[in-house]
Order: sequence, then C-alpha cells, then structure tokens
Amino acid sequence: MNTNPNTYEALEVGQSLVIKRTITAADVQLFADLTGDDNPIHISEEAAAKTRFGKPIVHGVFLLGIISKALGRDFPGPGCVAVNISAKFLRPVPVGSEISVEIRVAEKIEKYRHIKMKTYVYLGKKMSVAGDATLIPPGEGAI
Repeated sequence: MNTNPNTYEALEVGQSLVIKRTITAADVQLFADLTGDDNPIHISEEAAAKTRFGKPIVHGVFLLGIISKALGRDFPGPGCVAVNISAKFLRPVPVGSEISVEIRVAEKIEKYRHIKMKTYVYLGKKMSVAGDATLIPPGEGAI
C-alpha cells in the first residue's frame, strides 16, 4: 500500500509547498557540534560583530539540510531519494531569523522517472538560497 500520494504519476509541474522555520542559536550550535564547523561567524556574537554581517549567520549547509528535510519528509516526502542537490547562496540568514522554504516541481523526466524541483529559501521577501534538486520520487509501496 502506498502511503505517499506524491508518486511520479501523481506529481504535476507547478505543484509546490512552503514551510516556515525559525533558526535559533541553539539550532546553529547543535549543527556546529554535530559537524565540527564551529566557525565563529556562526556561533560567536562577539566575533560575528566584527564582520560585515554584524551578527552570527546560519551555516549554508544547515539551510540545505532544511531543504533536504522538506524534500524527504514533506514534499514529495517519505520514500524519495535525492540524486542531485545544488544551491547558490545569495544572502546570509542571521541566526534567530524565520525563513520560508519553497519547493516546486519544475520538470518530470520521463526517461528516468525523476522529478526536478526548484528550491528556495527566503528571508522575508528576499531570496537567500536558490537551487535545484533532482529526485527519485516515492514509488508504489513507498514508506
């Protein structure tokens, strides 16, 4: 039995999902602890104040992780597998900010039965991250 309605057949170009999340200093510290990326620009108010950003900023790869979560848990969801994820980091996201993540079906690739998604992270109305993801969507009998 397929518990995910977002199979290759069901997905349509233009479908999208937007999720919101606030990224706290505790989130960023946990990410730094897990990855070992303790660059002071991410975790130190004092050090970040001396940079052109003026305050700590979220790791770019953390933002990709939130995109990955949205793809794997929300849309298309459980059972999908990423083949490729790419991104351009357009502007920093200050720690403590609420972001919006938008995932949109851009193309269906019949030959491989893959789905190409456009992925975006917004800080307010300004785009912080723009990218693409190619996925094997959940199939019949998916998780």
